[in-house]
Amino acid sequence: MKKYNCLIVEDEPLAAEILKDYLEQVAFLNLVAVCPDALFALNILQKEKIDLIFLDLHLPKLKGLDFIKTLQNPPRIIITTAYHQYAVQSYEFNVVDYLLKPIEFNRFLVAVNKLKPLNEIITTPTLIQENEKAYLFLNVGKKKVKVYLDEILHIESIKEYCQIYTENKVVKVKWQLTQIEDSVPKDRFIRIHRSFIVAKDKIEAFTATDVEIKQKQIPIGRSYKELVMHLIEK
Repeated sequence: MKKYNCLIVEDEPLAAEILKDYLEQVAFLNLVAVCPDALFALNILQKEKIDLIFLDLHLPKLKGLDFIKTLQNPPRIIITTAYHQYAVQSYEFNVVDYLLKPIEFNRFLVAVNKLKPLNEIITTPTLIQENEKAYLFLNVGKKKVKVYLDEILHIESIKEYCQIYTENKVVKVKWQLTQIEDSVPKDRFIRIHRSFIVAKDKIEAFTATDVEIKQKQIPIGRSYKELVMHLIEK
């Protein structure tokens, strides 16, 4: 599988962190650096082979479109901005896509999938409702395995795979955690860490740093703490 070396050029720390999290969920994207401005990015481009830039437009020192004009042989570029009015102008530079903030993961996937052949395009799992019982069919090797939502305890991301834990089995699938997060009901499952989703009704105890499910302590990420506490205590 071809890997695309990527730069994030973004001066807002939260927006940069969201993009970084998205990139880490996609196996064919390799993040080289996060650049707070275009001049920093130019320095990286002189040292590293970069295939794709996620570029904000309203940057300090040098604006995004002006930055593109300085590049003789620019990498592929995906615009990430809160401003819709530059879309037409940006396509004059043959950008891959134009993403408006706040950027949803599904929309992010649409953009990066434009880089891939059809047989390598990433999709998301499909949630199926059977009477009152919902389930996912997941690809495991050459089989499709049914996993009922009400049996899931937690889900763990391990590199390009996810492990879905139930009381009776562990299902390992080649999905990214954010893809599964987008497929399960938000009122039943909580993302508590970059690497973990838990079933809300399976939480038996919690502290400020972890939750407990079936005597297993699962860490709460620092950036998720406030939201997790709010959702658990509801």
